[in-house]
Amino acid sequence: MRKKYSNLDDVKNNKSFKDMMKWNKERRSKVKDLTINIPQCQDKQIEEIKENRSMTSYTWIGHSTFLIQMNGVNILTDPVWAKRMGFQKRLTEPGIPLEDLPEIDVVVISHGHYDHLDFPTIKKLKGNPQFFVPIGLKPLFNRKGYQKVSEMGWWESAEIRGIQIHFVPAQHWTRRTLTDMNTSHWGGFIFQNQKETLYFVGDTGYFAGFKQISERFDNIDTVFMPIGAYEPEWFMKDSHISPEDSVMAFLELKAKKFVPMHYGAYRLADDTGPEALERLYREWEKLQLPLHQLEVLAIGETFIQD
Repeated sequence: MRKKYSNLDDVKNNKSFKDMMKWNKERRSKVKDLTINIPQCQDKQIEEIKENRSMTSYTWIGHSTFLIQMNGVNILTDPVWAKRMGFQKRLTEPGIPLEDLPEIDVVVISHGHYDHLDFPTIKKLKGNPQFFVPIGLKPLFNRKGYQKVSEMGWWESAEIRGIQIHFVPAQHWTRRTLTDMNTSHWGGFIFQNQKETLYFVGDTGYFAGFKQISERFDNIDTVFMPIGAYEPEWFMKDSHISPEDSVMAFLELKAKKFVPMHYGAYRLADDTGPEALERLYREWEKLQLPLHQLEVLAIGETFIQD
């Protein structure tokens, strides 16, 4: 019997057939404008990224995929360049063509859902990366031919070239086949060097874990926070955080900068990328938070830390 993993406080994400039918009925009644998409950066810094060996930078590829550079190490989060997700076409092109990436040293996988773990993408990566994956996923990587794989449980840490990598909780679930529901875990990753701390949240609903993470990591500089795939909220809230709740989580984390993600690439729920971003801006303004703390990237845009 394979081990099954669960959320903090044993929060379930189980939905019935009746729930699915209710959602499908609601979706048919909604009219959404899918012609307006998240823009591409017009001044991509591909050459600067390739030459960077010392500065901290991050580039939003799209969805939950970032290229993060720290200590001369090239890190990819949840690399997915797939043109389709199920029956849905990708709405926006990845910010950097796969072939234009530098050699990748580290890949982190938040969980096994196909919009976060895409083996056709991984197969095309340059370099010989070390993979950090949630506990339960290593056998799948081994079967695919990857041996440099480290499994991590919540609160476990690893070190690579002066970067501490911590695996922290998220509230979600996972499945890739009919028989492997929650047989691997899910979570986020925190990257620390001597100068700064970056937190890649992964895929999550709002949960008590944000306060626990804040207690353990009291000086988070940048949070890569999901804001999309939340509608209808009665169906999605256990596994996908709304823009308003993402701001609440950011405040609980006491972080310095909020970088939104997980919107605008795939239509996983009823909300659109522009809707998610509009709600984020509205909540930010409502709470009168400093604008310099919100770093909304265009697709393919790079932020380089001075």
